[in-house]
Amino acid sequence: MTTKKHAINWFEIYVTDFDAAKRFYETILQTPLLDVPCDGGRMGIFPYDEKSGVGGSITHRPELISGPGGTMVYLNVEGDLDGVINRVSKAGGSVLKGRTSIGEHGFIGIIKDVDGNLVGLHSMK
Repeated sequence: MTTKKHAINWFEIYVTDFDAAKRFYETILQTPLLDVPCDGGRMGIFPYDEKSGVGGSITHRPELISGPGGTMVYLNVEGDLDGVINRVSKAGGSVLKGRTSIGEHGFIGIIKDVDGNLVGLHSMK
């Protein structure tokens, strides 16, 4: 397995009113969020250093639930996304979304752990 620089490399804060949430975070952080479309919704990406590989966004999509539990953490599984996905059910969890391309940003998967927490997985390969 490839050496990891960070345990977490992405997070998403789910929102129901994208424009209000974007104004809120831009106001409290005094910095603009990059507004981009995604999977039938929108993301407001927080500024981050692409070299570090750690970033995040506010995210609005109809199927996502905001509020308690409305944050997705993506763990860095660089180079072993398929291996991790294959081990999830054996460890007592479940795979909600298998390997999915996110274009130039690599691949993700989404799992449910043994406590029912949703956890994202990310790899460039």
